[in-house]
Amino acid sequence: MVARHDLTTDPRLLEDLLQARRGTAFFGRKLNELSDADLDAPSLLPGWSRRHVVAHVGYNARALARLVQWANTGIENPMYESPQARRHEIEYGATLSPIALRHLYEHAAIHLNVEWRDTPPEAWNHLVRTAQGRSVPASETVWLRTREVWMHAVDLDNGAAFDQIPADVLDRLLTDITGTWHGRGQNPDPPNGTLPEIVAWATGRARRQPREAPPWI
Repeated sequence: MVARHDLTTDPRLLEDLLQARRGTAFFGRKLNELSDADLDAPSLLPGWSRRHVVAHVGYNARALARLVQWANTGIENPMYESPQARRHEIEYGATLSPIALRHLYEHAAIHLNVEWRDTPPEAWNHLVRTAQGRSVPASETVWLRTREVWMHAVDLDNGAAFDQIPADVLDRLLTDITGTWHGRGQNPDPPNGTLPEIVAWATGRARRQPREAPPWI
């Protein structure tokens, strides 16, 4: 039977799901503010148009939904067949008509949300594998989606900014980034500034980079 509400009762997980859904709504609002012609303009990501960003965020929801299905069924269902397949998928998605591209984002987001909603409490701890090869509990898909939608809303470059991202999301994102740097033996000194300014710098998205931050993905 399909649930009409989240099956999990874990308060921390429910809060994380709420943050992911808020980010999804935020990205959707910024996307809806763009005209069809606006989709052809460059994004903040080098070499990507806004079309590429929307396609990426849409296909990311489908990929994460596969991981949730894996956790629920026990049948391995990887995010992507290969890195090449992922790149091809995004390039293809960027060629879709505006209405098809918008539908891709909306339908994929709804599908992922339904998969989350219908996941029983015990399945959230089942291990799945990310595109980077990390084994993580299915609950990690919520954070992976959260950072995608909030950050890529900024990449659409039509008014979203890091100071509109919730502080707890920024804190966790900065922890992820610095953890990656430390794992590589890198310890860059961040510029002075507010938390949103530091995270914008760390992700390579500061309008005026005082100095380049190391890559983190």
